[in-house]
Amino acid sequence: MDWLYTISGFLVGLIVGVTGVGGGSLMTPLLVLFFGVSPATAVGTDLLYASITKALGGWVHGRNGTVEWKIVGLLSLGSLPAALLTILAFKLLGLDEKSLTGLVTGVLSVALLLTAAALLFKDRIQKLAQREDGTVAELHHRHLPAATIVTGAIVGVLVTISSIGAGVLGTVALLFLYPRLTTVKVVGTDIAHAVPLTAVAGLGHMTLGTVDFVLLGSLLLGSLPGIYIGSHLSAKVPEKVLRPILAVMLLLIGTRLALN
Repeated sequence: MDWLYTISGFLVGLIVGVTGVGGGSLMTPLLVLFFGVSPATAVGTDLLYASITKALGGWVHGRNGTVEWKIVGLLSLGSLPAALLTILAFKLLGLDEKSLTGLVTGVLSVALLLTAAALLFKDRIQKLAQREDGTVAELHHRHLPAATIVTGAIVGVLVTISSIGAGVLGTVALLFLYPRLTTVKVVGTDIAHAVPLTAVAGLGHMTLGTVDFVLLGSLLLGSLPGIYIGSHLSAKVPEKVLRPILAVMLLLIGTRLALN
């Protein structure tokens, strides 16, 4: 069945390349619902998969100057300790497979529904940051660092448990906290932050024994060319068409997981 994993990796990589989102939110439930992979193993494997695939994107954005490294640092101050503490909590609690599966599935379904909502209402969220006179409303500069660190911590916990949140939810949070940032810098900053976060969370899952390296290799074999092709197609496919389709898919998947 390795070739099916590779095809799945290619299709998800293609979607990520075109839309910039959908990696964890599509790959993890796909592994759980279609391939019957344990939710914990699906999350752990997907985290390392995401760190490798997003490293290339982060490198490109870094070279192009579309990463706000100060914001990446603030987010990481919250997310990396949160990821480590979440892994530590898993170890200390000593959850059996059934309990861990229930926790991961529950958080995964909520994360999918939140991601779908974020995709659907992304434009409205951006408008919330605008005053009636057209100027941009934003937090006072004194509160921004603390708010960014707290946001990073929330995303860190969510990503470590479900592998979802570093993409769309992180982007929406940045749009709300830093409305003056250009879209390309929001995307670049979010991707740059996702690389260390998913790497730390993925390595943590590796210590828990919830990473399948054969599965990881099969997914990467398809996803890397998929992302490459998708990145070149992104300018030709309108985001306004793809975003609602992806959101509806995530709503259906999240509902299916919640009802399981």
